[in-house]
Amino acid sequence: MSDVISAEGFAPLRIKRVVQETSDAVSLVLDVPEHCSHRYRYRAGQFLTVRVHVEGRELRRCYSMSSAPLDDELRITVKRDRGGIVSNWLNDTAAEGGELHVAPPEGRFVLPEATADSDALVAFAGGSGITPIMSLVRTALAESARSVRLFYANRGPDSVIFSDALARLAERYDDRLVLQHHYDSDSGVVTASAVASFVAGTGTADCYVCGPAPFMETVENALVSSGLPRARLHLERFTVAQVPPGVTDDCGEATEEVVIDLDGSRVTAAYRAGNTLLQTARLAGLKAPYSCETGSCGTCMARIVDGSARMLNNDALDDDEVEEGWVLTCQSLPTSRRVHVVYE
Repeated sequence: MSDVISAEGFAPLRIKRVVQETSDAVSLVLDVPEHCSHRYRYRAGQFLTVRVHVEGRELRRCYSMSSAPLDDELRITVKRDRGGIVSNWLNDTAAEGGELHVAPPEGRFVLPEATADSDALVAFAGGSGITPIMSLVRTALAESARSVRLFYANRGPDSVIFSDALARLAERYDDRLVLQHHYDSDSGVVTASAVASFVAGTGTADCYVCGPAPFMETVENALVSSGLPRARLHLERFTVAQVPPGVTDDCGEATEEVVIDLDGSRVTAAYRAGNTLLQTARLAGLKAPYSCETGSCGTCMARIVDGSARMLNNDALDDDEVEEGWVLTCQSLPTSRRVHVVYE
């Protein structure tokens, strides 16, 4: 195995073990060499970016750690997805002794640095959205006295990832963990009333939501309607937000050019309607930083110093950062005739 770390931070990690979680999901336990172990320390809820080559194409995908920092291993869990080139390829080909090129952990879907044990943690997971939630729940139970409530939705019992592990947690922490499984096959899709009922009476709580887009939308809307402060709502999206057909800008004039400062160089690129700032940088031949491409991690953030843009989705930047001109370039569409963006 090569020990060379790429200029973009990817290191080759050996697959130490492959665990078949369900018929369509596997966990990959990765062996981190001692010399770069410091680069792969992480907080519960974070993810790894994996770079692979499939049929001659370089592809990057983000996978949350399903292990917790208290473990002595680094593990990601990957579920098959209709049309998911990389997830299906990993399920089909990943084998013990194989190698994956992996960037260091990232992500802001994490537990607050300081939280009162009186504050509950409420988590909503749908399908493979259990992966970061599992890490968060295990960490909160092991390292605090917080009460934890987990609502886990799946198509049916056979789709439940970590079924045995969750049952063991519920038994071990029966005084602090409430686990509710929801099966679409029995009850239909998750409704706003089911969400409101589950969160009722939890008092001051941090709510974490991860899963398919329709599930997340239902949960998010129900939590906000219940009065949950936005600062207490944490979202992790697995799917890339698509630019609606025909969307260009909001200002009534077409964007003509985008000026990009990156790594000490300045490039002026013609703008193609509907492209994000990240896509524009790529078309200009720049190796702009990116990872999740869902607006969740903050890897692609840059600052607009002239002109304006709007973000399709933002689960990474706080209000102060946005006011200072920071944007997530993977989610940003120009809204002025000229835009100048700086990667710092």
